[in-house]
Amino acid sequence: MSEQKSAAQILRVMSYNIQVGISTSRPRQYVTGSWKHILPCSQRLPNLDRAARLIQQYDIIGLQEVDAGSLRSNFINLAEYLAERADFPYWYHQVNRNLGRLAQHSNALLSHFKPNKVENLKLPGVIPGRQAIKAVFESNTDSLAVFILHLALSRRARIRQLDYIAEQVNDYPHAIVMGDLNCRVNSREMALLFNKTSLREPRDEMCTFPSWSPQHHIDHILVSSDLIVKSACALHHEVSDHLPLTMEIELPPGIQLTRHRHQGLSLENYLNHSMMVK
Repeated sequence: MSEQKSAAQILRVMSYNIQVGISTSRPRQYVTGSWKHILPCSQRLPNLDRAARLIQQYDIIGLQEVDAGSLRSNFINLAEYLAERADFPYWYHQVNRNLGRLAQHSNALLSHFKPNKVENLKLPGVIPGRQAIKAVFESNTDSLAVFILHLALSRRARIRQLDYIAEQVNDYPHAIVMGDLNCRVNSREMALLFNKTSLREPRDEMCTFPSWSPQHHIDHILVSSDLIVKSACALHHEVSDHLPLTMEIELPPGIQLTRHRHQGLSLENYLNHSMMVK
């Protein structure tokens, strides 16, 4: 009797620009609620609790517009807060704009799988500070690289940033690139990225912005062409001015990731002792 082939592992990923926990439901709130980007807000943590209940259903989360602990977040690291609330054993934050006590603009990674390596990638641009997170997951003889980005508003800067990311992506057999890329899938900069890598987007239009009336496709999850996408969608979950983007990906047979559960240790200890940070 032939040996039965084991089922391929399905990886559930999400990219979410959480706008530091500010719920925005109409354009005028960008003006009336602008103070929430500077000062503490009583609704910030309840909004993040709602986000935590959603993200705990996924395996790997890429977050943008997180605060690493400043006045506006009551000096709470929002990546750590979400990881603890959603029961993620592995988390990592990356400060892109350090404004001291006023703001700590960050990207973040939350994962139920232990990365073998996490690295900060400095993105080119006229205004320094933007970075990407690269997390590498190794299994058997294969590996998967996950990149989390929040690109510049300038097209010229985005072209340079995606050109740099293309070089990084090509170093790995399998890759996922996700984040707020501030451009559409049919933009010039995305075309350059697709021409230089095997990355692709499984659907042409998954509008995520603004969350109350999604019209713009600027949040993306891109995968290498050999990864099988089982489903992809934007979820109607209005905690931010962006909607979360989700995807189910079938991993190649050579990649088997083991899910871990939080066991009560501080997440700072998990970061220091369980993740290799270059």
